[in-house]
Amino acid sequence: MKKQIQFANQEEKQEFSKFPTKTGRRSLSRSISQSSTDSYSSAASYTDSSDDETSPREKTQVNSKGSSDFCVKNIKQAEFGRREIEIAEQDMSALISLRKRAQGEKPLAGAKVVGCTHITAQTAVLIETLVALGAQCRWTACNIYSTQNEVAAALAESGVSVFAWKGESEDDFWWCIDRCVNMEGWQANMILDDGGDLTHWVYKKYPSVFKKVRGIVEESVTGVHRLYQLSKAGKLCVPAMNVNDSVTKQKFDNLYCCRESILDGLKRTTDVMFGGKQVVVCGYGEVGKGCCSALKALGAIVCVTEIDPICALQACMDGFRVVKLNEVVRQMDMVITCTGNKNVVTREHLDRMKNGCIVCNMGHSNTEIDVASLRTPELTWERVRSQVDHVIWPDGKRVILLAEGRLLNLSSVMIWVLALALIELYNAPEGRYKQDVYLLPKKMDEYVASLHLPNFDAHLTELSDEQAKYMGLNKNGPFKPNYYRYDRGSKTTQNDFDYVQYTHFYCNVV
Repeated sequence: MKKQIQFANQEEKQEFSKFPTKTGRRSLSRSISQSSTDSYSSAASYTDSSDDETSPREKTQVNSKGSSDFCVKNIKQAEFGRREIEIAEQDMSALISLRKRAQGEKPLAGAKVVGCTHITAQTAVLIETLVALGAQCRWTACNIYSTQNEVAAALAESGVSVFAWKGESEDDFWWCIDRCVNMEGWQANMILDDGGDLTHWVYKKYPSVFKKVRGIVEESVTGVHRLYQLSKAGKLCVPAMNVNDSVTKQKFDNLYCCRESILDGLKRTTDVMFGGKQVVVCGYGEVGKGCCSALKALGAIVCVTEIDPICALQACMDGFRVVKLNEVVRQMDMVITCTGNKNVVTREHLDRMKNGCIVCNMGHSNTEIDVASLRTPELTWERVRSQVDHVIWPDGKRVILLAEGRLLNLSSVMIWVLALALIELYNAPEGRYKQDVYLLPKKMDEYVASLHLPNFDAHLTELSDEQAKYMGLNKNGPFKPNYYRYDRGSKTTQNDFDYVQYTHFYCNVV
């Protein structure tokens, strides 16, 4: 029998009536919760939006300036994206410093840059810096899952022709690249690529574009490998800058950034605890070193696979057991690839994994894990959350696959290097760079590093004239010869030893 609430007087009863009933309170709670969820999912690109399943290709969107030369998920998210870019700028003072120093000179005036990278708040700062330095930009995404929709909207609102959204199909991916390249009355003269897909598309569909292109800047191991293949075959028709093997890329993005992003990526997707977990990291290059260091620090039991005896020896000296994947795959709780190669984790390995094993890729290429072999009738795919799938075997075993085998981590430090590489290639006198692949000049790497130092309140010691003479160095650098490796492995070509002249821009800013 329900008890009736007794009120002392009519005023007390009226006061109580202002509050929702039990049903009302539940509805209010649900309303608030749903409102928060709707607001959050409409803004954050890493959540799924269920309110609009229409393909951006089927929409007609216009920014506040009246332009429709873009294709993003929702242009109305631009304000939120702008706030994310402003937050990113606070942590990218070196690039902002470059923007302020060079903005007056406009070293990219006349440059028409077509870019294919991850589209995040950090890369948006790069794109807007290129625009501030005089470039016209058209941009697309190198990864179908990594685009931050709100950031793409903010770029489109600012006037950048951007064609990207999270969750593109393969057909959408190539359509976006084509829209960037194939624009009537506009032809690129610089290419900035991450993975080589943009360069490949131009070679395949629009080879005449290379008649005006001054150079290619490539930032990934996969794309650089493709460039070296073109060069070896005599098919590389413009100079290309290998940013992937620059010191600042190898050390900062590949080692230090991946040391943090591996933990962030795994925590965001799986909420896994690392202590006591058995982990195998495939590859002990700079990315692998960063991953192993981070996982070991949180108590994981880490072993390494390697093909290179030098990297294998480094792993041993760092305290990691070097194994073959097929020797340990049954016992592993996590399998992480960091090689840039193909079929590192095969269907045979996946069949032998234990229930609940987490499989992910920290390298650029999506070929390291043989995901295609998992799309068979006997296996069931179950979407758990964004970028997390359970692949279920007939006996009930589940393997947790992250990002469908694509890149799990995103780093941003090397963005400064990309800007400088573009400036160098665009301003280089005719004949300085031939139709070959070049590493960044040492002085440029040092300049990128110097831009970061004020963030740490670091004070460089200056050489005296006597010390500089004794060491045979210029007081302003470069401080190491081109073959100095900073304790890292890298490719070295004859071009690395060529004397490199520097533009007026570098002489002034360094």
